[in-house]
Amino acid sequence: MKHFVDARGLACPLPIVNTKNEMKNMSEGESVEVLVDNEIAVQNLTKFANVRNHTIKAEKIADNCYRAVITMGEAKEEPEEEEEVTCQPSKKRHDVVVISSNKMGEGKEELGKTLMKAFLFALTKQDSYPETILLYNSGAFLSCENSDSLEDLKFLEAQGVQILTCGTCLNFYGLTPSLAVGSVTNMYDIVEKLSKADKVIRP
Repeated sequence: MKHFVDARGLACPLPIVNTKNEMKNMSEGESVEVLVDNEIAVQNLTKFANVRNHTIKAEKIADNCYRAVITMGEAKEEPEEEEEVTCQPSKKRHDVVVISSNKMGEGKEELGKTLMKAFLFALTKQDSYPETILLYNSGAFLSCENSDSLEDLKFLEAQGVQILTCGTCLNFYGLTPSLAVGSVTNMYDIVEKLSKADKVIRP
């Protein structure tokens, strides 16, 4: 039996409520596909799944459309207290991660690429995420098809991180048709993001 919840257009906390109701009819190992139209709903679904020992994979599939697939984990008692559902964006610092290369540091290219992949993976495991990731020069390769870091960037985007890749750089490397996560930006926007950032992180 296919389980599906279309929560697009529903006010918070209805996406969570409808998902919980659907999962009452599910058994361990079964999955439910949930569609929502905002990042806050994705964050709430992630919190809901983690508390209950379920697994979740979320991705942005179109403008204002996110898909979360929640797989039922081993039966676990419901939390004594209902977890808080956030219906408004949390206040967070305007941190910007700037990635200007597809490798990290100087030296052997293979090692540099391994380190960059590890950096982006580690970013997904932090308690809080940056507001924006800017990719330019050869960093543009990371947001395109066949990138080893594509899934990590898609995960971060689903958590509300803005992924922006320099359009001039995509054109220069012939990567424009291969962009697979986030959106295209320009130098004006890059300068604006950097000038307004509370903190700029350069791996």
